[in-house]
Amino acid sequence: MSNLKIQENWVDSFISTFLLNGVKKESKIAILCESQSQQTLVELSKIALNNLKAKYFSLELPSAPSAHIHPIRSNGSTESVKNCDFLIEPLADCDLVIDCTVEGLLHTKFMKKLIQSGGKVFMISNEHPEILTRLVPDQSLSKIVDKSLELISKSKRMIVKSSIGTNLDIEIKHAPSRSGCGFLRNDDKVAYWPSGLALFFPLPNTVNGSVIFNIGDANLTMKKYFESQVTFSIENDKVIEIHGDGLDAELLRSYYQSWNDSNAYTVSHVGWGFNPKARWEALNFYDKADINGTELRVFEGNFLFSTGANEFADRFTNCHFDFPMRNCNIFLDNIQILEEGKFTKSFYD
Repeated sequence: MSNLKIQENWVDSFISTFLLNGVKKESKIAILCESQSQQTLVELSKIALNNLKAKYFSLELPSAPSAHIHPIRSNGSTESVKNCDFLIEPLADCDLVIDCTVEGLLHTKFMKKLIQSGGKVFMISNEHPEILTRLVPDQSLSKIVDKSLELISKSKRMIVKSSIGTNLDIEIKHAPSRSGCGFLRNDDKVAYWPSGLALFFPLPNTVNGSVIFNIGDANLTMKKYFESQVTFSIENDKVIEIHGDGLDAELLRSYYQSWNDSNAYTVSHVGWGFNPKARWEALNFYDKADINGTELRVFEGNFLFSTGANEFADRFTNCHFDFPMRNCNIFLDNIQILEEGKFTKSFYD
């Protein structure tokens, strides 16, 4: 992506997205990036902010060498901000922090402290600009954001089932929730692009059952589709067994085990995607270096199951997996909101 020539429509998409996030003339903006950030995204941010006559600076941190023997991808937890708490006050003083780090601030302790200090963060996922332009934020999705948050807040339990045997029981139990459509709304402190996802972070000892990944579901950490069925058996938030005879199961068993970290096996967040512009097939159309897989997290009708860091359960780890699943049935208490991967009338009522 580093050699891409900037296109006019990419600039337009950045300008319109920043406008939706409240950026205007004289706004104080920080672009936070790292030495391995995709420079095309940083440059597009600068051009858009110049067009909007915002006051901005770009802060590039050294990309941290991995402290692990593992390749780490798509974990939403950049290590470039480690030991950088001295930056929190100046960043919190800005009207907005545009996050262009490679893995993002989402699951970092740094982000939690930044928000607590009054900061606002807009994360640009490490994607090819074409993806961001195709999925430029849509204000019409705000109604679905509100509906999703309302459903989560008033529900006590989520049940997820599928025709191949998934049967997952999640006690919502006032779990912290998030939903977004690609820009900061009202009192939001965090947003990211592309978006169109509602999720919640289950509190300790609230998730039990089994998840069966089918052919065509996605493993976004390894940026690949499942080509064989894999079953996760879950007790009290933790994946206790990984069943399957194919390569997919072997890869997951090997990678999880190599961490020697019990938090790696635990549930991070669960939710559903609702962006009609996002395409399930998109993973096939881009080189792995040019895509972070966020489009698959938000495609309409997917059930997103994730393991790894869950700050609300006080669990932190750099091993994080997002698994968007197709053709699932989701029940919130007695209301079915997703039937075979399609939203029901009850969801929109």
